[in-house]
Amino acid sequence: MEKGRKFLGFGKNVFVTGLVSFFMDVSSEMIYPLVPLFLSSVLGANKSLIGLIEGIAESTASLLKVFSGWFSDKIGRRKGLMAAGYAISTLSRPLVALAAGWHQVLGSRFMDRFGKGVRTSPRDAIIAESTDRKFLGRAFGFHRSMDTMGAVVGPGLAFFLLGIFSNDYRKVFWLSMVPGLFAVLLIIFFITEKKSRLPKHSERPKLTLKHFDGRFRWFLLIVTIFALGNSSDVFLILRAQQVGIATVTIPVVYLLFNLIYSVSSIFAGMAADRFGRKRIILCGFVLFAVVYYGFATVADVKVVWVLFALYGIYMGLTEGVQKAFLTTIIPAEFKATAFGVYNTAIGLAMFPASFIGGWLWDHISPAATFYFGAVTAVSAAVALVAFIVFGKKGVST
Repeated sequence: MEKGRKFLGFGKNVFVTGLVSFFMDVSSEMIYPLVPLFLSSVLGANKSLIGLIEGIAESTASLLKVFSGWFSDKIGRRKGLMAAGYAISTLSRPLVALAAGWHQVLGSRFMDRFGKGVRTSPRDAIIAESTDRKFLGRAFGFHRSMDTMGAVVGPGLAFFLLGIFSNDYRKVFWLSMVPGLFAVLLIIFFITEKKSRLPKHSERPKLTLKHFDGRFRWFLLIVTIFALGNSSDVFLILRAQQVGIATVTIPVVYLLFNLIYSVSSIFAGMAADRFGRKRIILCGFVLFAVVYYGFATVADVKVVWVLFALYGIYMGLTEGVQKAFLTTIIPAEFKATAFGVYNTAIGLAMFPASFIGGWLWDHISPAATFYFGAVTAVSAAVALVAFIVFGKKGVST
């Protein structure tokens, strides 16, 4: 656990990592809600192609998460991998700004997710290693809150800049590099790297699940089932547009979602520390099923706003809390490896999730995309109930 001066009750590494994620998400979310609109309205891509782009970008790049986590544990270093990952994502912005076809957008999205794959597992390990076990929910909740507050500011800036530049997407894409550069500089100058994390008697990390017990594998299966129906958020944006939300208002809808996500994350983390992390995750799965059912049947613009608000609460209940729970069921010397396996499993599931979502939209109906997600969420919730009832005892989760 990290000692020394506290910032808002958190150790320096946890606090600075939150700031890093804030600035990077400002950069990312200036682009993300605009990309599907840019692809469909400017470049003429259909929904299946948009889903394919998102699936390839997320899943292929996610393979790196397990390797970066394993490599971070092997060399006992986190900071360099973090800095490299954030820098790669920042340098992906010119590709989309200059894109003349969907191939360049795919390249930009892949490069951005490549950077995320490099940085995510070492970053999560830094947070876990800098936090007392009983405050894990609060620490990961704070990180998600800061990360998502950046996702509030990002669409707000995009909305403001689109108005100034008369809906010129490319200029917004160029300007998104600035906050990304701030994130990289914060890592270089303010994250403290420990010399070594692996005790001499410990086994060197290997790319195998033998380091982890049945609880980890069961939980991994649950989140993978859930992820198979959790298609890219671009479909939520496209559904909102289809129902009648104006294009210029899309960043505002996404801003509302992220604002609620940010606020709910830290409260959900505190609740998880007090009432049990698995219970909070279960509430999130059930809420997701309700929200996706709502998107399948929605016909009123006002309801879209409500659904995005509820989606923000779902995210707050699950994203940080799942990582806090994961920390309690993995060996200390394999933290980054475990986060890598976890992140990669979810990321790989996003390829079929997004591709299936796009196929269902084009070949059956937009509603089918969301019905499918609701069904997989209910399935994951049932599996999690079984985990709670029959899982091993003796661990405070």
